Order: sequence, then C-alpha cells, then structure tokens
Amino acid sequence: MNNKKMKTTPKTWNRSVQPRKQRKWLAQLPLHLRNRIMSSLLTKELRKKLQRRNVAVRKGDKVKVLRGQDKGKIGSVLRVDTKKHRLFVEGLELERRNGMKVQYSIHPSKVMITELHEDKKRFKRRGYEEKR
Repeated sequence: MNNKKMKTTPKTWNRSVQPRKQRKWLAQLPLHLRNRIMSSLLTKELRKKLQRRNVAVRKGDKVKVLRGQDKGKIGSVLRVDTKKHRLFVEGLELERRNGMKVQYSIHPSKVMITELHEDKKRFKRRGYEEKR
C-alpha cells in the first residue's frame, strides 16, 4: 500500500516570518486563489458604495497608479497576469533604445481602482452587491 500524502496548498496563510516560506507559498498557489491576492484599493466613493476596502482587479477597470515613475496616471487595465501577479495598464510604457514603445507591468498593490468595469457576474458571485 502506498500511503503518500497529496501535496496541497493551504487556503490561508500560516503566518511564517521567513521570506523563503512566503515566496514558496506564493509560487505554489493555484490560480483560483491567486485571484484573491490580485486585489487593489478602492476610492472613497466606491468604498461607501460597495462597503468593501478592496476588490480583485479585472480587465477593463480604470485604475490610478500610486507608486513608481508614472505615479498619478490613470488608465484602464489591459491585461491581468495572475501567474506573475502583475497588471498591464493603458499608458504605462517604456521606450527602448530603438524608439519602440513597450508596455510594462505593475503590481496590483501599487494601484487604486477608480472605476469598476460593470459586470453582473462579478457582483453576484462574490457578494459585492450595492448595499442600500
């Protein structure tokens, strides 16, 4: 009989202070749990409306960059890379030496959602309905 334990990733963080264990936990997370980590702050108006502090970022959301060389820029999310924990925002570009412009990614904790992409599934599934 082969009684090997199946390798599972814990759904909750077990509070290790060691950076190597934190990196390992993030690297081994399944994609459906990575989406929870891909969340950003909401503006004060959206916080009151949804009664939440943060929401997972989706393609089409309008965000404001809070950190980095493009601090203050506002653009819509073009792509969300859950595997690498990165967002691609419209207007965030680097210029290469040959003059070609290339988009660069930013971490979701460094942006604030200013406007949500309207999608009925988004609010019904996670319970983000407007509370009146």
